[in-house]
Amino acid sequence: MDRISATLARRVLLDRQQLSRNPRRQMPNDGLLDLIDRLGFVQVDSISTVARAHHMILFARNTTYRPEQLQTLLERDKSLFENWTHDASILPSRFFPVWRRRFLRDGPAILARWRKWREEGFEAEFDRVLNHIRDNGPVKARDLAPGGRPAGGWWDWHPSKTALEYNWRTGAMCVSHREGFELVYDLTDNVIPHAHRGDAPGEPADIDWAGRSAIERLGLA
Repeated sequence: MDRISATLARRVLLDRQQLSRNPRRQMPNDGLLDLIDRLGFVQVDSISTVARAHHMILFARNTTYRPEQLQTLLERDKSLFENWTHDASILPSRFFPVWRRRFLRDGPAILARWRKWREEGFEAEFDRVLNHIRDNGPVKARDLAPGGRPAGGWWDWHPSKTALEYNWRTGAMCVSHREGFELVYDLTDNVIPHAHRGDAPGEPADIDWAGRSAIERLGLA
């Protein structure tokens, strides 16, 4: 069995996490896209003590990074999209077909859980919010709040907000952009480029992709 030293293992891990390169090299937008592709995803974080954590993750790897670059890739070029890994994250749009399988897998579990946790009536809103966006364009949750209902706590979701989140988490719609940190939702076909809207892979291909991607990004296991 081949063995490597702990020192080399640490160096491999740092390299795969993109922490061993010159942090001052110039990084155009396509370089930022390549960085996120190599990382696999960047978690979106609402905490903003110095800056939002996802900006700090990218700046730690390249000090020429600017938040406007991420916004351009997400909102104009559509080469990145937002969905869930273990939490809300920004991912390369070329991964979207793999996420279609996740949508199929996670949908029933989310529905069962939210039937216990959320305000009643959200299932009747699934088609209504999709049709509203189809007819009127992108919306924020507050746009659909009944009777101008004010925002409550972080998890105080009215039925339309729950429907928006469910349709997002199961692939019927995507996050078009954010206003401040507030999500703006649109139909998936309006957000994900056609080239990246392929069918979900079969289970063997999905498992192979996940395993290979993990090893590529960790470097060792």
